[in-house]
Amino acid sequence: MRMLIKILIYILLILSSWGMVMANEGSILKEEAVLGGGCFWCLEAIYERVKGVLAVESGYAGGITKNPTYEQVCSGNTGHAEVVRITFDPAVISYREIIDLFWRVHDPTTLNRQGADTGTQYRSIILFADEKQESSARQSLEEARGAFRQPIVTEIRPLEIFYPAEKYHQDYFANNPYGGYCRAVIAPKVQKLEKELGDMLQ
Repeated sequence: MRMLIKILIYILLILSSWGMVMANEGSILKEEAVLGGGCFWCLEAIYERVKGVLAVESGYAGGITKNPTYEQVCSGNTGHAEVVRITFDPAVISYREIIDLFWRVHDPTTLNRQGADTGTQYRSIILFADEKQESSARQSLEEARGAFRQPIVTEIRPLEIFYPAEKYHQDYFANNPYGGYCRAVIAPKVQKLEKELGDMLQ
C-alpha cells in the first residue's frame, strides 16, 4: 500500500512539473515601443506584418493636451505626434530591431513632414520607456546616420503618456485598402517592405 502511494505521488509530481513547463512555454513576454514617423496609418500597416509583433495601436503622444482628438492633433496646437504603440515578443524581435527597421520605413531627415503630410504631428519621434530603450534608440540612430545624405532630425524623448486614437483609425489600411490615401501612399510602402524584408515578415 505504501509503495502504491509513493508511486501515485511520484506520478502527480511529474504531471505537475510537466504542466508548469507547458504553462511557461505558452506564456509570451511582451514589451512595447512607441514611434512616430508621419501618418500613423503607414507605420501601423508596416509593423503589423513584422514577425514578433503582437499588436499595433495608433495614437497620440509627445504633447501637452490631455485626451486629444484627431481634429485637435491635426491643428498642430496640441504638441502631440501621430504615433504607434507596438507590442512585441522580445524572444522573436528585439527593441533594437524595431528601431533599426524604423529608419527604413520613413524618412527621418525631413523636419515635421513625411511626403505631402506636413505639420509637427507628422514629426519623426521615438518615445522611450526606460534608459535601456533610450540607449538602444540613440545607438541605432548613430549607426543609421551613414545611410542618409541629410542629417537625421528624429526626436528622442521619454514617453509620458500614450493616448489611443479613435477606433476608426485602428487597422486603417486593413479596413480601407481601396481608399485613396491607402492606395496612393500606404500600399506602395507595404509592397516595398514585402520585397526588401522577406524573412522578417509574418
